[in-house]
Amino acid sequence: MKKAVFVYSPEQLGYKFSDTHPFNHKRLTLTMDLLKNIGALDDVDIVPARIATEEELLLAHDPKYIEIVKSAGHGKLSEAQCASYGIGTEDTPIFKNMHEASAQLVGGTLTAVDYVMEGKAEHALNLGGGLHHGFRGRASGFCIYNDSTVAIRYLQDKYKARVLYVDTDAHHGDGVQWSFYDDPDVCTLSIHETGRYLFPGTGNITERGNGQGYGTSFNFPIDAFTEDDSFLDIYEQAMREVFEFFKPDVVLTQNGADAHYFDPLTHLYGTMNIYKEIPKLAHKLAHEYCDGKWIAVGGGGYDIWRVVPRAWSMLWLEMTNQEIPTGPLPQAWLERWQPEAPVPFIPTWEDPNPLYEPIPRKAEIEEKNAQMLEKALHIIRTEKRS
Repeated sequence: MKKAVFVYSPEQLGYKFSDTHPFNHKRLTLTMDLLKNIGALDDVDIVPARIATEEELLLAHDPKYIEIVKSAGHGKLSEAQCASYGIGTEDTPIFKNMHEASAQLVGGTLTAVDYVMEGKAEHALNLGGGLHHGFRGRASGFCIYNDSTVAIRYLQDKYKARVLYVDTDAHHGDGVQWSFYDDPDVCTLSIHETGRYLFPGTGNITERGNGQGYGTSFNFPIDAFTEDDSFLDIYEQAMREVFEFFKPDVVLTQNGADAHYFDPLTHLYGTMNIYKEIPKLAHKLAHEYCDGKWIAVGGGGYDIWRVVPRAWSMLWLEMTNQEIPTGPLPQAWLERWQPEAPVPFIPTWEDPNPLYEPIPRKAEIEEKNAQMLEKALHIIRTEKRS
């Protein structure tokens, strides 16, 4: 059995809205090149992403919606005809062959699932996935098909698995949460910037699930300007208590890299330190509770030059038990990509310290986050005390 596989096909780069759109899968190329430069990713580690079948897409999406996506991507529908499906909007514009490109990202996550569940690898990573805002019949927030929702249904149907979904993207994992809101065999855990300031505006602590699924939806909305220490304190307590409470068969983590200070779409003040620690605890708990069964996908991350390649490299390095480097990034990588970048690179694995001016409300933000954590975990802690 392999320690981990890296799922990737060049066709995943076809998921491209425009040259100016903030969602840019060039970050996949940048990350892979960085890993290869340090000798951390070999061709034998890479397995091709297949295309999800229509039957698999139907696990999470309506047939009419799939037909709309196909027709739009083949130039048969106007933006006005697609608008009610969330396609042809500023966030999710139409692009050529959008169905095929989207199905390739979903298929990558399903490839990762099969490698782990069939015992070919302990862990599997599909950085092209993590499109957590897609709904059953509507695109949203740069996401056309929701690969994580499809993958969880697939895990349930094919492997009869009890699944914990963990989302550390700065945006709430709404599409996945609502898909399993009444399902007691899927637990969703999302740490995100509060919806008071940020799309999609959901993810309140009161969203706990419905019916038989009540108590299996956990949200940890953190305040804008939250820094590393508060973020990681919430993450560690939430992860440990939810794993112990739910006892999953497998964990699927969504690893958006947009909680960083440099991210242009969010208001959190994370540094590279959180991207070093997030996969470390996920890895540890996957072995403690799931016999190591850990599937990871990408997600948000809109500073594709200074943040995403370093953050996602740390995820793969942790998955494969390789030491995370310190000090300078490879000179060859910097020289290759800096001419294309609109901003100067951070030339080291770590961020400069300090990265930003001190936050005047630091103590207040940390106290608000601590109070939120207590409320969000109240349902577990009350049960333990009784």
